Amino acid sequence: MGTGNASKGTVLISGASIAGSAVAFWLHRYGFAVTVVEKAAGVRGGGYPIDVRGTAVEVARRMGILPRLRQAHIESRRLTFLNADGSEAAAVHPQAVGGGVEGRDVEVPRGDLTDILYGAVRDEVEFVFDDSIDTLTEHEHGVDVTFRSGVRRGFDLVLGADGLHSRTRELVFGPEQRFHRHLGYCFAIFTMPNTFGLSHEVLVWNTPGRAAALYAVGDSDELHAFLTFAQPEPPYEVLRDPEAQRALVAATFANDGWEIPAMVAAMGHANDLFFDTVSQVHMPCWSSGRVALVGDAAYAPSFLTGQGSSLALVGAYMLAGSLASHSDHTAAFAAYERDIRDFVELNQAQVGEGDAALFPTTAEALEKRNSTLRGLTVSPPGTGRPAHTALTLPSAVVR
Repeated sequence: MGTGNASKGTVLISGASIAGSAVAFWLHRYGFAVTVVEKAAGVRGGGYPIDVRGTAVEVARRMGILPRLRQAHIESRRLTFLNADGSEAAAVHPQAVGGGVEGRDVEVPRGDLTDILYGAVRDEVEFVFDDSIDTLTEHEHGVDVTFRSGVRRGFDLVLGADGLHSRTRELVFGPEQRFHRHLGYCFAIFTMPNTFGLSHEVLVWNTPGRAAALYAVGDSDELHAFLTFAQPEPPYEVLRDPEAQRALVAATFANDGWEIPAMVAAMGHANDLFFDTVSQVHMPCWSSGRVALVGDAAYAPSFLTGQGSSLALVGAYMLAGSLASHSDHTAAFAAYERDIRDFVELNQAQVGEGDAALFPTTAEALEKRNSTLRGLTVSPPGTGRPAHTALTLPSAVVR
């Protein structure tokens, strides 16, 4: 695979997901020689639907991938909220809750976005799969990297795009607990058979402190199932133990009705279970020396905001642009942070206005939420949450 024109220097990116592939795209365009290392055996497919909204839609347009995202767009027509006994509490248009703008913002399966990003850059930059960074040693002229495979290489810069539990962040900045802000919930996502006849819709079941959702993307025979529950202290001990995760979720939902028993049973043999805490990442600084972070590794907003993918795309664009327009990496990293920190913090603050309100922990709060939902109408076309469009992108750097 070609590594492009090295006139601008060499960059190692850890993580081949949304932020990693996006920043690789822009850095290659600006003349850097880019290597992406990914611990998985390939780009991770599948996954639940994610949103690309506001400013991030413009990033996708400038990358030339917006037409493909529009083709992959999921048209959810109905969002139904259910009481604990399965009766209907409220039914609304999905955009009315998510804050998306019909006809502008897109919602796509996560795997479609990562595949499209990877496809846009895979022939232009070097990808190393099934490997990861083991150690980083910075010196005056670059960073020496030892990979888990034993390979050693040197790079001018290293970018961590390796998610909420970033290894790069841990190596350079310290333990993740230092930067995680736990939002009081855990969640499990997996796929299960669509035996409910659901089509282009989402069902959300609630009881105080626990929620479940079934998401039908189109007319598929598969559903995305989602179980979330209040958990005041993060259960770090189960985060690397899938069997313990299943046991915790099963115990938490053991006495619930509706379709919960079927969902818990399906989780028991799902091969794509993803479990995590609902957390944000807050860091006083996103770079140290020749290493910088982008996307969830630096500023995860949590799925409660629906803005993780959008922040990853915008952050990647801004970081690459800063590196292209400054000859000194220290000045580039400082400019990147200065130019988007307000946008990031505004979107992280959306947690109280977004889906966190969808998972009340008391009966009183749940009734209040249902009352609010019953009064909702769809946002008028052309409006959305101001935070989604709070950054005007600078022009792409001309080489």
